Amino acid sequence: MRLPGASKRREGGEASVSNTELIEEDQRGTVERLQIPFWLKSNLTVDEAAAYSGVGRNKLRELTDDERCSFVLWVGNKRLIKRRMLDEFLDNMYSV
Repeated sequence: MRLPGASKRREGGEASVSNTELIEEDQRGTVERLQIPFWLKSNLTVDEAAAYSGVGRNKLRELTDDERCSFVLWVGNKRLIKRRMLDEFLDNMYSV
């Protein structure tokens, strides 16, 4: 399975914060590892959002601690950032 903008992971290669690994097994039992670029994902971790937006992790945590924050999604204790809504938020801000 191939996703647009995704590339195969090389054996022994380092995973970067910018990609998420998807492991899929085909009919022959061969395991293929794909990396999904974060600009194709709808929700990002704080580290991915920081790399994507250029806003620091601590500032993102501070912004998302506010209960009125529209671009945070809580999954249990895990904080995910809604990428498109973060883009809109940053487009409308003068400073953060």
